[in-house]
Amino acid sequence: MKTPQFFQRSELSRTLWLFRREFLVAAIFTAVVNVLMLTPTLYMLQVFDRVMLSQSVVTLVVLTLIMLFFFGVMAFSEWVRSRLLVRTGVKLDCMLSSRIFAATFESHLGQTRGSNPAQAFNDLATLRQFMTGNGFFAFMDAPWSPLYIGVLFLLHPFLGWVSILFAVFIIAMAYVLGRGVQKPLEESSRKALQANEFVRGKLRSADVIESMGMMERLRLQWWRQVEDYFRHDRDASGVAGRAQYLTKFFRYVQQSLTLAAGAILVIRGDLTPAAMIAANFLMGRATQPLDALVSNWRSALSARDAFLRLEALLEGFPPGERSSHTAKPIGHLRVQELQALAEGREEPILKGVTVDFPLGAVIGIIGPSGSGKSTFARCLLGIWPQVKGRVELDGELLDNWDREDLGRHVGYLPQDVELFEGSIAENIARFGKLDSQLVIEACKRAGVHDMILRLPKGYDTPMGRGGGYLSGGQRQRIGLARALYGDPQVVVLDEPNANLDEAGELALMRAVDDMRARGRSVFLITHRKNVVGLTDFLMVLRNGTLLCFGPRQEVMDTLQAASSAAPASPPDASALPAAG
Repeated sequence: MKTPQFFQRSELSRTLWLFRREFLVAAIFTAVVNVLMLTPTLYMLQVFDRVMLSQSVVTLVVLTLIMLFFFGVMAFSEWVRSRLLVRTGVKLDCMLSSRIFAATFESHLGQTRGSNPAQAFNDLATLRQFMTGNGFFAFMDAPWSPLYIGVLFLLHPFLGWVSILFAVFIIAMAYVLGRGVQKPLEESSRKALQANEFVRGKLRSADVIESMGMMERLRLQWWRQVEDYFRHDRDASGVAGRAQYLTKFFRYVQQSLTLAAGAILVIRGDLTPAAMIAANFLMGRATQPLDALVSNWRSALSARDAFLRLEALLEGFPPGERSSHTAKPIGHLRVQELQALAEGREEPILKGVTVDFPLGAVIGIIGPSGSGKSTFARCLLGIWPQVKGRVELDGELLDNWDREDLGRHVGYLPQDVELFEGSIAENIARFGKLDSQLVIEACKRAGVHDMILRLPKGYDTPMGRGGGYLSGGQRQRIGLARALYGDPQVVVLDEPNANLDEAGELALMRAVDDMRARGRSVFLITHRKNVVGLTDFLMVLRNGTLLCFGPRQEVMDTLQAASSAAPASPPDASALPAAG
């Protein structure tokens, strides 16, 4: 079956198209429900026009049994339709959750402006709940309103035209509501997200805020954002409320006017009393789905916005094809004309860096703060989102390597060490298959084995959220063990001794010497003299450009000579390690 053009436009639309059979079955049950909604009308007409005239109890019993059977079928159809859509929503969630997880991860990794990982899953929940709620049922029932209007025309053309007039009014009300509530609703959602993100961001630094008495000032900033949210939400709720109460008033008026119109026709002899009562019921049934559309218009707009956000997210971060290049790397890295860009920044962070790193050496990367050292490290790992130029590993573009497979051969210790909820052993093993021997080996190489054994539960000690139970130095040393787990070929250490005491620094030096002896490629970003002394080669960055690269002593001699020749330029010299 050929896919309609609408469902070809995006990944999310194509995913929804996969459930076309479920939606078709739901539409069939909807048809059964709406056709059987005529049962009370027909039963009423038969009781008044047949039973009351014939005085036949048998006829009444038969009609009642038929009526009960149809009501049972209608209730069963409504139950099946509801269960079917609930299961469809769960299947949709299962199909998209992993994909959305990967896309939000890439979005957050890419530092996309305004990215909010939690929002995507809230959007998926909003879409699923709309599919299983009254709003979606209203959209499915609305196309059946003409059926009841047609029956009204059969009773009398005048009643049919009156029902069309009422339906047009409600549709116009829905249109006005949609136009009036859309903008304030979008602003309300955006302001709510901003306020929630503000709170989440500040909670991560609660100790800093409390210690320096910043809470009240930050609370005022948050409250201003909440007030903006309240204002826009009040505007959206005001429009929706006015439309809802006006529609409610109109529904009451409609019932009375329909009864009055039927009474006029009865007086003129054009309609029976039974048909007058039935017409009143049919009129309400014809406009009920339209009333439900107005009542659920706000949830429909929220579902539409959620759909568009998810659609943009999935289109912006399509699923990557798994690379077939899965060989164990040797560890030879080379960059050519490397530029690192950032969203909202015109000037590149790195500007045409070209270096061919020796294999199996300890490379020190130094330079002033803000010169691009950490960015360069992330480019070497292939985790900086906007890159121009080439980053090659063993002569192959880094993008051509399979990331899951390559990750086993790479170690990374960032400046801010993040540990995850789980045990120490699970964190060091990178939450893969727990190999106790490899975990202990990595910890011994990082010099942290004895420290872990002194903890209450040893390697089974839980981390808590973000490793909050440990000190900064302990987290950094466990992060080093995680980087060394599995004896990776390439290890990148970004300020690995920032939180270490003397014992920790000695353990770090031994670990670096051990990696050098194993022939691993090690990249050290540091400002400290004792760590610089461990390196074989030095790379100096300044303002995103490569100042020099070569054997450590040659580079240090060059820097010392430049510093002596230009004493009037202290900022450049002081930003480098103090020792020549």
